This record gives sequence, structure tokens and C-alpha cells, in this order.
Amino acid sequence: MKATQLLHDEGQSLWLDNITRDLLDNGTLEQYIDQLSITGLTSNPTIFDHAIKNSATYDSAIIRKMKQGFTGEALFFDLAIEDLTRAADLFRSIHERTNGMDGWVSLEVSPLLAYDAASTLSAAKELFARAHRPNLFIKIPGTRQGLPAIEEAVFAGIPINVTLLFSREQYLAASEAFLRGIERRIEAGLNPRVDSVASVFVSRWDAAVSGKVPEELRNQLGIAIAKRTYKAASAQLSSARWQRIYNLGGSPQRLLWASTGTKDPKASDILYVKALAAPFTVNTMPEGTLKALAAHTDLGDLLPTDGGNSEDVLVHFANAGIDIDVLAAQLQRDGAESFVKSWNDLMDVISSKTAALDKGAAVEAVI
Repeated sequence: MKATQLLHDEGQSLWLDNITRDLLDNGTLEQYIDQLSITGLTSNPTIFDHAIKNSATYDSAIIRKMKQGFTGEALFFDLAIEDLTRAADLFRSIHERTNGMDGWVSLEVSPLLAYDAASTLSAAKELFARAHRPNLFIKIPGTRQGLPAIEEAVFAGIPINVTLLFSREQYLAASEAFLRGIERRIEAGLNPRVDSVASVFVSRWDAAVSGKVPEELRNQLGIAIAKRTYKAASAQLSSARWQRIYNLGGSPQRLLWASTGTKDPKASDILYVKALAAPFTVNTMPEGTLKALAAHTDLGDLLPTDGGNSEDVLVHFANAGIDIDVLAAQLQRDGAESFVKSWNDLMDVISSKTAALDKGAAVEAVI
């Protein structure tokens, strides 16, 4: 049996960390659903930047939207919503079969809004309404400024994928924002069922300390951070506060492992996937990692809810001069800046493509 099926059977959701129109048009996404146990997908500005820049697949849609008066950011979000609503429809039966627990797709607000709570909330409401799909998460960064927007969006009933989380402390802050939104709904007499995932990025930790720690600590930091976060999440979800919410009809916020593709060519191609196999979590992985996982037929042990040896490993990193709290804050800032760069690149691609396609259309009209 493929390890993808084994992981699914153990109770972890496998989501694809990619979306392109080609995946939808050529049936590849359906194949991943049918054969590789994929039950959802995520997107981000970098993914769309690469998809639009490196393909002519979107050209006809861009021309059509130009004629409708769309430009820049508005044109991009119209393209993205078209792709993601199609994907959401493919996952709709999974969403219904799992009572809304699975079968999700994710669309990110503009990363330019990462430090602007009011504008983030406004964008989240608009995008969710435009997509008009029950199984669409709106991605909001779990930055300090993003936390109020997360709380308000949850209170407004918008399903949220909290992104750009790197540490236990960042996860707990995002979880608290989600909880406050749910508890406010309860106090207001509203349905407390608002779904959410908290996305913890893993492999970037190891990339950040590569060459800065002893060889015996190579590729261990991201997994140790994830184990520590999983312990905190397990305690959180079994707390009296959460049990009260369950009793009133609320839905737990699941942990999602992001950035789980192996960066180190010397390491296993499923290093992070195998280490982070855990029920009632999500692993969103790039296509290369998904295919690598499907080639395996075993998983090993599941992630321990007590964090295993994570604290011992983190002590070794501290002794090697790594300040986990400082690095977590830096990784979150770097992640936000990376998405801004991808966003700006994406807007440049949209601008250059619209200009070239507009020029081409004008030449054809003259001819």
C-alpha cells in the first residue's frame, strides 16, 4: 500500500501545496485525489507567481478579463478565485462526507496587508463572499498585527487558515485569537462552528541554521519545533476551555504542517512527512514530496503527543548558540517579506503579460 494511503488511514489529511490551471485542466488534481489520497490544497502568492509566469495557460483568461476592465490585483484575484472554486468543487464531496472537517482549499489575502488588521479583515470578507464556496479557507498571516484580523474574521464566520506560524508561541497566540472569535460568537448567540487550521512552517528552520550548528544536529530543528508545538496543541485541544466549546457545537482548530518539502539533498525525500505523521493534523506538501511519499510503503511511528525528545534536542541547539525565540520572529518576518516579494513579482508578471497581450491584440486588429 502506498504511504499516502497509509498516512490517510492513520488520520492525517494530505493536502497539495500547489494550484495551477494546468493541474485542473489536464485532470492531474483529480488523479491525485483518486490515487494519492489528496483531500485538499493550499495556495500562496509564490505558487501563483510561478504558475502564471511560467505558462501561457492563463493568457486567454487574462485577455478576457482585460476586456472586462480588470487590471493588476483585481485581475489576479479573479484568476485565483476561478482556479480555487474549481478545485473546491472537486473536493466538495470530501468536504460533505467529513462534515466539513476536510476537503478545503485556501486563498491568501494580499501579503501587503500582513501588518494592517483592518484592511486584512475587509479583504478576507470580500474574497470569501466572492468565492461563494463553503470549503474555502482565507489565509491570514499569524503576525502580531494579523491576530486581531483573525479574531474578527472568525467572529464574522469566515473559515481561516492562519499562515506563517513558526513556533509554539506563535501557534498559541493564533489559537488564542481563534478561540476569542469563537467565544464571542457563543456570547452573541451565533453558531460556534467556524473551521480553521493553524499552519506551522517546518523546513525553513533547518535551512536557517544550516552550516551554523554541529553536523549531528543537521535537519533536527524543524522537527523538534514541530513536536513541541504538537504537544502544546494536544494540550490545548483537550483543555476545559475547548471542551466547553465542543459541547456547544464548536469545531477544533487543526494543526497544519507547512513547508514540508526536504531542502537538504542529502536527507530523505520524506524526512518531514515521516517525522510529522500524526492523526487529526494536516500535511500540505509540494508535488515532488507527494510523489516521493507515494513511492514509499511504510511510515514508522506516529508523532507522540507529549513532544517526545523535542526539549532535549532544543537544549542542544541552545548550547550551539541558536536563540529559538529570536529566530522564530526572524523567520516570520522573512516569510512575510518573501510573500511580499512574490506578490510584487506576480503583479509585475500580470502587468507585463497584460501589456504584451494587449499589444498583440492591437496588432491583430490592424492586420
